[in-house]
Amino acid sequence: MTSSTSPPPLSTSPFLRFDRAAWKPLRAATPLTLDEDDLEAVRGINEDISLAEVEAIYLPLSRLLNLYVGATQQLHSATDTFLGRHHAKVPYVVGIAGSVAVGKSTTARLLQLLLSRWPNTPKVDLVTTDGFLHPNRVLEARGLMERKGFPESYDAAKLLRFVAAVKGGVAEVSAPVYSHQTYDLVEGEAQQVRTPDILILEGLNVLQTGDGMPARIFVSDYFDFSIYVDAPADVIERWYIDRFLTLRETVFTDPDSYFHRFAAMSDAEAVAFAREIWMTINGPNLKRNIEPTRERADLILEKGAEHSVRSVRLRRL
Repeated sequence: MTSSTSPPPLSTSPFLRFDRAAWKPLRAATPLTLDEDDLEAVRGINEDISLAEVEAIYLPLSRLLNLYVGATQQLHSATDTFLGRHHAKVPYVVGIAGSVAVGKSTTARLLQLLLSRWPNTPKVDLVTTDGFLHPNRVLEARGLMERKGFPESYDAAKLLRFVAAVKGGVAEVSAPVYSHQTYDLVEGEAQQVRTPDILILEGLNVLQTGDGMPARIFVSDYFDFSIYVDAPADVIERWYIDRFLTLRETVFTDPDSYFHRFAAMSDAEAVAFAREIWMTINGPNLKRNIEPTRERADLILEKGAEHSVRSVRLRRL
């Protein structure tokens, strides 16, 4: 009598999961093109990202994106050949989503720097969706000042038109500019995007398909690749409170800052206020609108308590 063993069950997850030890070697021979000065320029508040973290996590990711960009460019070229038209430059669009205070802005700036140093992608533009928030006067008129960051606080149609124009190869597209100092759009100022090789679009809402989005067509429909920066909610809450305390001692001390009134708070008052903001605004927004988009991403960076990435999930093709 022969015995047989059943094969292991196939995973039904659409993602491949890598711990740090498995992800780091995928860097292959990708050179480290950054130094400490470069890192200092892209670090976010209270994010002590190291060159070792770049080597372990972000160099493999930049290599993956470089390979994807090259393959996508060849696909566009094949389509143009089939249609008998001139090979037009089509920007590769990367969306980066995640909670307030999770480090998505640092991830976006770091990837912009790394990708811009690959020989075939010299022009990498970064746009944040903060500029597509409605101006404060509109939010105040609609009673939405306490809902900044929620889907209804954005001009979703304007954001969609912007991404569609960039992806459509329009030679120059304008993006509104937002000031975190004045907590409002900068009137009369715009960021010009001129046919980059890669556009990185970073924001809370880039993977959302719910309230405020035009039916059937979503911003993420124009993405070639999307990243979600993830961490446990209680850890992000701690990061948010720590960041508020740091801002209270730095940015908020500027008399022109919208938040200058918070600079005189005691430690206890500042912690209590930041926790209240998290519990009533940022936490609910994460739970209801941001976190549900995580599984729509092509790649998920899963962070631990010290802001380092402990594992990576990559969507199967």
